[in-house]
Amino acid sequence: MSPRREGHTDVLGFEGLLAAKEIVVFCGSGGVGKTSCAAAAGAMAASQLGGKVLVLTVDPARRLATALGLEGIGNVEREVPPELFMEAGHEPRGRLYAAMLDTKRSWDELVHRHAPDEETAYKILENPLYHNITARFVNAHEYIAMERLYELHQTGQWDLIIVDTPPSRSAIDFLEAPTRMAEFFGGRFLKLITLPYRAGGRVGARVLDVAARPFYRLADRVLGSDFMQRLGEFFLYFQSMYDGFVERAEEVERLLHDRRTTFAVVTTPEAAPLREAEFFCEKLDEFGFDLGALVLNRVLPDYLRDPAGAEAAEVLRHPRALAEKLADEFPDLLTPDITESVLGTISDNFQNFSLVAMREAEEKRRLGTAVGAIVQIPHLDHDVADLDGLLEIGAAMFERGAGATTKGSAPLRP
Repeated sequence: MSPRREGHTDVLGFEGLLAAKEIVVFCGSGGVGKTSCAAAAGAMAASQLGGKVLVLTVDPARRLATALGLEGIGNVEREVPPELFMEAGHEPRGRLYAAMLDTKRSWDELVHRHAPDEETAYKILENPLYHNITARFVNAHEYIAMERLYELHQTGQWDLIIVDTPPSRSAIDFLEAPTRMAEFFGGRFLKLITLPYRAGGRVGARVLDVAARPFYRLADRVLGSDFMQRLGEFFLYFQSMYDGFVERAEEVERLLHDRRTTFAVVTTPEAAPLREAEFFCEKLDEFGFDLGALVLNRVLPDYLRDPAGAEAAEVLRHPRALAEKLADEFPDLLTPDITESVLGTISDNFQNFSLVAMREAEEKRRLGTAVGAIVQIPHLDHDVADLDGLLEIGAAMFERGAGATTKGSAPLRP
């Protein structure tokens, strides 16, 4: 078992955040690069900080395996081969693993864990409705993700667990799932469905009060009495796990609020993702969760806001003399008129991008007032589809240039 970490508060920024925490939950709207950022953070932590790092994705999209060089991942954690780090020019100090939530398998394990006895567990698992219902429960996927996160953390074998959640409004469900599932299993609907069977089978239905009878008559007529019986019996057995659900929901809630857990909101500087990021930051504050970092992905470079760049762009707005000089240098390729138009277009584009970059900087300043760390990832001119690309993103998150060494880094192990 790896020794636990207790602080490293002397190290600032995102690198220090990963060194100080045991769980980092990445949230964000779709299309902002959240999965890549989560995987990059995990890869950089394993490479530079050491320890055993796990990236757990609960996003149904299977992009993570490809980026980490794995043929496929599932509920069982798989190690990313150290050779891939070496090929990318990094000698890893730790080990990186990846897992993707297998909802069915996790539900089966949950039933075995919470059922009062083995007989009840198998009655639930063998019920024809089991797979359909568990796949369609409201918050079923999110709840089982929280169960899996809690289970993994309880093993004590991971120095850092990074969670890649579904897109942000689904991630709100991810946060609320334990409480909602506990409320569902203790709710009025399930009590109504299971009442005939708690009262003594089909005969017990006759003792129901008059107000309840129309519901059962209508349900039997529309769905069939056999279906209602199977449904009622299934939920009756499922309710036997209620105490386990409630207890685990409370434990998960405590874990999410624990000082060892933090959240990182990923966004891009565009208006719609920024609104989503604001929404999620507000929800985290409302729920009392720790917002450790705001990750701004695909940020335009700083030189677009440099006054010298603005002056150069202004010169190019009236480039006749420069166009004529270039045309003289390359008479077979350029003409003064066409060259002047091209240079003017370059000037206009630079100024447009410069305006966008200034807006991005202002949004960063405004959003970052209550965040522990602000992380900027530059807009890359290539797709990230392998470990090398993830480590490039990770270097930006750690504010390190390409080829940085581990000197001065904060290890995960104390």
